[in-house]
Amino acid sequence: MMKAKKTILQIPVESHIREFDAKLLLACIAAKRGFASVIGCRKELKFRIPSFPGSIYISKDLKSSANMFKRMRKVGCEIVAWDEEALIHQLPEVYYRTRLSPLSIKYVSHMFAWGENNAELWRQYPELEIGKPIHITGNPRGDLLRPEIRTYYEKSVKELQKTYKNFLLVNTNFTSVNAIPPAQHLFFPESQPVEKLKLTRAARDMSREYAEGIRAHIQAIFEDFKRLIPILEQAFPKLLIVVRPHPIENPKIYNDIAAECVNVRVTNEGSVIPWLLAAKAVVHNGCTTAMEAYAMGVPAVAYRATVNEYYDNDLARIPNMLSHQCFSFEELVVTLGDILAGKLGPADGDEREELINQYVAGRDGLLACERIVDVLEKIRDGRSELPKPSFGHRLKGHFKASRRNMKRRYNSYLPGAVSKSALHRHCFPGVSLEEVCTRISRLQQVLGESSDLKADQIGNHIFRIRS
Repeated sequence: MMKAKKTILQIPVESHIREFDAKLLLACIAAKRGFASVIGCRKELKFRIPSFPGSIYISKDLKSSANMFKRMRKVGCEIVAWDEEALIHQLPEVYYRTRLSPLSIKYVSHMFAWGENNAELWRQYPELEIGKPIHITGNPRGDLLRPEIRTYYEKSVKELQKTYKNFLLVNTNFTSVNAIPPAQHLFFPESQPVEKLKLTRAARDMSREYAEGIRAHIQAIFEDFKRLIPILEQAFPKLLIVVRPHPIENPKIYNDIAAECVNVRVTNEGSVIPWLLAAKAVVHNGCTTAMEAYAMGVPAVAYRATVNEYYDNDLARIPNMLSHQCFSFEELVVTLGDILAGKLGPADGDEREELINQYVAGRDGLLACERIVDVLEKIRDGRSELPKPSFGHRLKGHFKASRRNMKRRYNSYLPGAVSKSALHRHCFPGVSLEEVCTRISRLQQVLGESSDLKADQIGNHIFRIRS
C-alpha cells in the first residue's frame, strides 16, 4: 500500500539566535503528528517557494510581500502567520501602519496570537476581514521559557557559569539608532539637521513627527546605556558585566567601551535564555528579555534615567512593569546590591502575574507548539474542502516565482546589496546538520519522546525534519 505523502510545513527563520530553537521545537512536535517541516533561513526559503507546492507556510509577520503571498497561493500553498514583534507593540495606530498590511493579510487563512492582548489588537484592526480566524495559542518562543522545556539549556547554563562565573547581563535594544545597516534606522544618518533627514524604509509608515520623537527618545536612552556600562563596572568590581546587544545592533560602540574597561565583555552568542538563567540579574530598558526573565524567575531591572511617558508607554511599558524600575544610577546600584545580597528577588505580585497572562498564552497546560499544531492538523484534514488552484494557475505561479527568485539572486550581487546580504549572514550565520541533529535529540529528550526524527540538509541553510 502506498504511503500517504506528508504535508510540508515551511518554517522561515529570520534571526537564528532568537527563533531557531523555538521553531525547531515546533518542527519536532509537528513531526510526531505526521508533518514534515522545512526549516531554515527565511531569505533562502523565499528562493525555494516553488519547490514546496501545497505546503503550509508559517509566516513570522503579517506585512510580508503581498505579491509573494499571492504567488504562494498560486502554487497551492496555505499561509498562516503570527507576528514575532507583537508581544511588545507600539500604540495601535502606529502598529497597524508598521506591522500589518491589508493586502498581505487577505492571503493569510489563520492567525496565531501571543495572547489575549495580541488577539484583541488584531480584532480592532479596521482592515481585518470579518471572520478571519484568530487563535490564542501563545508562541513557540514562550514554550522554551517553561520549566519543563528550559532544561534544554541546562548544559549551556553550566558552561556559561563556569566561563563567566558571577556576571550581570546588560541587554540593549537600540536598533532604531544603532543598527548594523543604516536602512534599519528611522532616518538615514547624514550630517545635517534632523528636520532635513530622510526617513528610511523602516519608518516609512510612521508620521514624521512620531519618527522624530521616538528617535530622539531612543537616542537619549542609548546615551544613558553608553555611560552606564563603565560606571556599572566600577560600582561592582567583583562582577563581570556582559553586554548583549540586540541581534541586528552594531556592536562596535560596545566593543569600544569594553576596550577601555577591565571586566566588560560584549557577546551575542547563542540564545538569550541560558544567559538569563546564568546571570545574577539583567539590566535593560523596554527589552523583551525582561518578559522572558520574569517568566523564568530571573531578576530584571529597568534602568530609566531618561523618561518620556508617551513613548515609554508605547514601546516599553510591559517589560518595564515586569521589572524593578530604577530612575537614577544610585537607585540602580542599591537595587542590584540588594539582589546580589539575596535581599531582593525577581519582581512579583498578582498584578504582574495578571499582566503577563494577558500578553502570553500557553504558560501552562498544552505547549503553544501543540496548540498551533492542533490548528494545522485541522487545516490539513480539511483541505479537500478548500478551493484548489488549477494546474494552469500552479504552473503560472511556479514560473513567476522562479523568475522572481532569479531576479532577486541577480540583484543580490549588484552594488549596494552588500550590506543587506551582510545583515542576512549576521542574523542567520548558519548551522551544521550535525548541530541540528544534536538539538533535535536534546528537544526529544526534554519532550520525553523516544522516537527518532530524521533531519536532512536540503540547502545551504535549510533542513527537512520528519519522522
